[in-house]
Amino acid sequence: MAIVQPATTKAGSELADPLAGAATGVAGAPDPTAARFLHLLETVRANRPADDLEIIRKAWEFSLEHHRGQLRASGEPYVIHPLEVAQVLAEMKMDSTAIAAGLLHDAVEDTPVTSADIATMFGEQVAHIVEGVTKIDKIQFANREDRQAENVRKMLLAMVTDVRVVLIKLADRLHNMRTLEHLKPERQQAIARETLEIYAPLAHRLGMGKLRGELEDLAFRYVDPVAYEQLSRQVEEMRAEGEAFLRRVVSQLEERLQQHGIQGQVQWRIKRLYSLHQKMQDQHLTIDQIYDLLAIRVITQSVQDCYAVFGLIHSMWRPVPGRIKDFIAMPRPNFYQSLHTTVIAGGGHQFEVQIRTEEMHRVAEEGIAAHWKYKADDAISARDEQRLAWVRQLVEWQREMTDPNEFLSTLKIDLYPEEVYTFTPKGKVVVLPKDASPVDFAYSIHTEVGNTTTGAKVNGRMVQLRTRLRNGDIVEILTQTGHTPSRDWLSFTKSSRARNKIKHWLNEHQRERAMELGRKLIEREARKYKLSLNKFQEADFVRVAGEYGMGTQAELLAGVGFGKYSARQVLNKLEPGSTMAVTPEQEAASEHHGAVGAMSDAVKRVFFGKGSDSLQVEGQDDLLVYRARCCNPIRGEEIIGYVTRGKGVAVHARSCPNVQNLLYESDRRISVEWASPPEGSTAKPARYPVRLIVYCDDRTGMLKELTAIISDDDTNIRSVDSKPNPDGNGAIVDFVIETLDVRHLNRLVTAMRRVPGVRDVQRMQKV
Repeated sequence: MAIVQPATTKAGSELADPLAGAATGVAGAPDPTAARFLHLLETVRANRPADDLEIIRKAWEFSLEHHRGQLRASGEPYVIHPLEVAQVLAEMKMDSTAIAAGLLHDAVEDTPVTSADIATMFGEQVAHIVEGVTKIDKIQFANREDRQAENVRKMLLAMVTDVRVVLIKLADRLHNMRTLEHLKPERQQAIARETLEIYAPLAHRLGMGKLRGELEDLAFRYVDPVAYEQLSRQVEEMRAEGEAFLRRVVSQLEERLQQHGIQGQVQWRIKRLYSLHQKMQDQHLTIDQIYDLLAIRVITQSVQDCYAVFGLIHSMWRPVPGRIKDFIAMPRPNFYQSLHTTVIAGGGHQFEVQIRTEEMHRVAEEGIAAHWKYKADDAISARDEQRLAWVRQLVEWQREMTDPNEFLSTLKIDLYPEEVYTFTPKGKVVVLPKDASPVDFAYSIHTEVGNTTTGAKVNGRMVQLRTRLRNGDIVEILTQTGHTPSRDWLSFTKSSRARNKIKHWLNEHQRERAMELGRKLIEREARKYKLSLNKFQEADFVRVAGEYGMGTQAELLAGVGFGKYSARQVLNKLEPGSTMAVTPEQEAASEHHGAVGAMSDAVKRVFFGKGSDSLQVEGQDDLLVYRARCCNPIRGEEIIGYVTRGKGVAVHARSCPNVQNLLYESDRRISVEWASPPEGSTAKPARYPVRLIVYCDDRTGMLKELTAIISDDDTNIRSVDSKPNPDGNGAIVDFVIETLDVRHLNRLVTAMRRVPGVRDVQRMQKV
């Protein structure tokens, strides 16, 4: 790849116009990447005419040089990727510093270049941004989830001081999603799922609606290709009629706006596929039951005009009760502002109307990127500071989290939109996540208020603490000194603040009890073998703790107290051979140990079968192991072990909703994995019962077609129950089938979804 050389005038001096000559390489040869770079410079000049383009040209040359010879999975030069990322940033109207960092964002990760090299050539600011975007690859992590969590944590830490870090990461993810077809299916699924879980919600939290929508639709195509294909086809079948209807509506509205002297731009759209899919799944609706499939948007000159248009629309078409929302008076937490209403036109057609000013529209589409203006002193507005307040708060909370997965789960909760507006008795507005409880409200006031909560009044009436709060509720919290949080609160709290504070309190107190119990267990075991613990120093315990991957004596004692390590193993590591002497006590203990081992084997056979269907628990061979009934994991699923007191290791699917409530005590987490089949094994693989709920049309032959798919796949049906949907919308078929593993299950679900009239197939955790 030829490096773009600085163009010069006939006299030899550099041109004042950095665009000149940018589309050719060495010796004037046409260069397609240089042509793209020329387009980038033109975009920057159009959007930010006062910016200095020299740093962008310099970054482009640097990127060309250091990515030379590297190829993408598509086979094209790798340098096209940073160039396209920079183009996305330019279209966001970002500054030259951000665009230069976009061109350099993979340099530290994928070339020998260091952050110090970037700082030397481009300054500390660019180096800080590039470092924030760079993944952590040098550190060894136990699993992919831990690595993912630490990468996201690092990005958010850097984002607190410079939001351009996350904007570059979003642009990077957008281009990767646009070119995802070149990767293997497994990688496509993993990247698309991560996009839906983290990056699209992050764009939403920053108010970047346009980018969020594209990320979601691109990811939807890979996460659920069957649903994507079906929904795309349904929307296309309705598109012509829908567009014709919307054009008529727009024409009528424009005429009325002109009559009333209101200046406004009227746009129309058909709802995005992923947003449509989510609503259909959540409410089990068909596409013709979606009230906001069709929508128009009116962009006005002032807030006063917004309300005038609002009244005008209601005079033209009948509003749907309960579908009127005023996000101008009560903006969403990401500062989205607009008036929403759903109306019914002639013939019973429903459509949504959004009304906003031009400034509101820019914020709704581009979010924080719409008005993030860097000055000489990098000052930011109070409004932008508010946008990042939740990130700063999250970073404060993460200091208390030792488990990266806990941090990631907290982030996922905090990224989703907060939609409930409640009030204190004095009229202060408290914004909480949807379905929040009085406990969430209490912790939003103060940690101590939350910890000592004993009851709550909502609108003057006593309610249970698990009551779901609604918009407009006036909440009063009752407290009592000395009262403490309950573990049960985790089952109904929704805000990350409340959950983190409860987990932190429980963790501290559970840990203290576990350390005390661990100390007593070791002392009791030492007496059994007539060992004196006085001769061991703290350094000896620290050494043993290190062998288990821990750093302190306290962690080791807590591990023994939680049941993760046996006291006898610890003693034997403190003084090798000390527990080998034969005594009556040891003989009895040995018999007990043998019984436990036999019981462990029996439990493994009952729950997992033999050979290929057994599980391996890391570093332990004498722990009882069983499948958690709340999620019934099946072979091939990602699983996680949790040490329970007196019951052994409960194995949960990583997606189990209970996992997040259990794993606040990271000391009790243990690695488990599905074992590989023994060589030459002829044992039949175990089959796992799985419950599937099918939402479908209530028509003749539906049950026959579904059962045929299952039986044709040589799959046993344990039970089946069919009944009309309680809301009168179609039917619900409840299957319990036997499946071999996740792939087998996914194949069945995909085949069932292809049956005409099937709206959704969902796996239920409990059988």
